[in-house]
Amino acid sequence: MTRRDALVRVIDALHAEIAALKTNDVAGLERATSGKLRAIETLQTLGDGPATPELRGLAEEADRLNDTCRIYVNLMAANVRRRLQVLSGDSAGAYGRGKLAYA
Repeated sequence: MTRRDALVRVIDALHAEIAALKTNDVAGLERATSGKLRAIETLQTLGDGPATPELRGLAEEADRLNDTCRIYVNLMAANVRRRLQVLSGDSAGAYGRGKLAYA
């Protein structure tokens, strides 16, 4: 396997992660994440070397897709936090002023 092949696998796995996040497919997310980690491990074993413009482009695409995954996860976490606050009756929320300690 080449570095290019491993980067393409990372990109494919990131696309699968995004699709799983969009549909709340936990099993699909686990499969995609495992595939991504295997591809990253393969990249590590292949080592560093001069990067062609194509490899740099693939790495940049993988980085953008990873940022997209991070954004989805952060949005999901914020939604869960908001739901938990509503369920607990904490209308001020984690970012609200809350009660004054000196009152």
